[in-house]
Amino acid sequence: MKRLFLGLILSVLLLGCQGAVSSDIAPLVLTFWHGINPPANRVIFEQLVAQFNAQHSDINVQPIYVGQADQQFPKILTAIVGNSPPDLLWFDSLLTGRLVDLQGIVPVTDWLKNQGHLANLDPSLLPGMAFEGQLWSVPFTTSNLGIFYRSDLFAQAGIEQLPRTWEELAQVAQKLTQDRDGDGRPEQYGLLLPLGKGEWTVFSWLPFWFSAGGEVVDGTVSLLDQASWQALHFWQKLLQMGVAVLSAPERGYEQEGFIQGRVAMQITGPWTLGYLSQTGVPFSVMPMPQATRPATIVGGANVFLMHTNPTRQAAALRFLDYLLGDEFQGAWATQTGALPVTQSARQQPKYQSFLADQPLLQVFLAQTQVAYSRPNGVNYNRLSNCLGRAIEATLLGQTPEVAVAQNAQRCPGER
Repeated sequence: MKRLFLGLILSVLLLGCQGAVSSDIAPLVLTFWHGINPPANRVIFEQLVAQFNAQHSDINVQPIYVGQADQQFPKILTAIVGNSPPDLLWFDSLLTGRLVDLQGIVPVTDWLKNQGHLANLDPSLLPGMAFEGQLWSVPFTTSNLGIFYRSDLFAQAGIEQLPRTWEELAQVAQKLTQDRDGDGRPEQYGLLLPLGKGEWTVFSWLPFWFSAGGEVVDGTVSLLDQASWQALHFWQKLLQMGVAVLSAPERGYEQEGFIQGRVAMQITGPWTLGYLSQTGVPFSVMPMPQATRPATIVGGANVFLMHTNPTRQAAALRFLDYLLGDEFQGAWATQTGALPVTQSARQQPKYQSFLADQPLLQVFLAQTQVAYSRPNGVNYNRLSNCLGRAIEATLLGQTPEVAVAQNAQRCPGER
C-alpha cells in the first residue's frame, strides 16, 4: 500500500513537471538588425514588433539598431563571415549583389508567390528586389523624390504654374532668385543642389538621368551616354545661371535653407513632410520636372532573409508575412508618412482617410508609376563612387566632358 501511495505521488509530480515544461517553452528569439531613423520611427517599429510578439508565443523578434548604412556595412560583413548573422536585415536593396555574392541571404521568390504577396506589391519595387533571376528581399517601406517648394515665395514671385519640364524649372528658379541689395550675391536662390560625391548626391541626380532617357543595362549606369551628358549639363546650367546654390558638402538633405527662405525649392522625399509641417513654414510638393519622360527614383528600405537554418528561416518568414500585411503597412504608413509597399494597404479605408488629411502624399503615390530603381549589383559601390565624383566635379566647375573623362574609368564596364 505504501509503495502504491509513493507511486501515485511520483506520477503526479512527473505529470506536473511535464505540464510546466510544456507551458514554459521559451520562444525562438529572432534578431532584426536595422538602421531606422529618426528615433521616433524606431519607437513606432518597436511597438509594431511588440504586437507581433504578443500574437506569437513561440517567436520573439528583437529589433536591434546597428547604426546608419556606413556603420552597418562592416558589421554585416563581419557577421556573415563569422557565421553569426542576424535572422533579418533591414538595409537598402543596393546591398543585394554583395550579399548574394557572400551567400549570406536566401531568395524569397517562391515564398512571395505562394503567399500571394508578389501580386500585391507595388510593381515599381520589383526591380530593386531582383538579382540574377531571383527576388532576394521584401520591401519594408518605399518613397521617391519630388521637389518641395515654398508656396509663399512662389506667390510673391507671381508664379501660378508649376514647372513641368527642365526648361520651365530653370525659368521658375530664375524668378525665385532674389538679390535684394544688389551686391551680386542673392539672398534667395531658386533651387538647392546637393554638393558631394556621396550617395545622396547620386540619388538626387539619377531622376534627371532617368528622365533624359537613361536605362540600367547589365546592372549598371553608364556615364558615357547621352542621358548622362544631358543631366550633368542641366545641373551645371542652373549654377551658371546663378539660380541654384550648392549645399554644404555631403549635406544636401538638410533643410535649414529651405525653412529660412534662402532657397525656394529643394529635392527631397515624403519622409520630410512631418518634420516640415511642424516648422509652420508654408510649403507644397511638385513632381520631378521632366526632360524626355517623367521619372523619379525609388527610395526606402528592404528586409533580407539571412542564411541561418531552416527552423529560424521559417520563423523569420512568419514575421515577414506580418510585415507585408495590411495591419503593419497601414500602421507604419499613417504613423510615419512613408508609402505602403502593398496595393491592398493603400486601399484601406483608414489609409484613404489619412491621405485625405495629407494630400501632398498623393504626389509621391502618383510618381510610383514612373519611379526607377538603382542597380543593385555587386559593383554598385564602385558605380556610385564614379557617378558621385563626376557629378561633384561638374558642380565645382569642370565641364561634364572633362568630369566624365576623368571618372568614367572608375565605373564598372566603362572604358
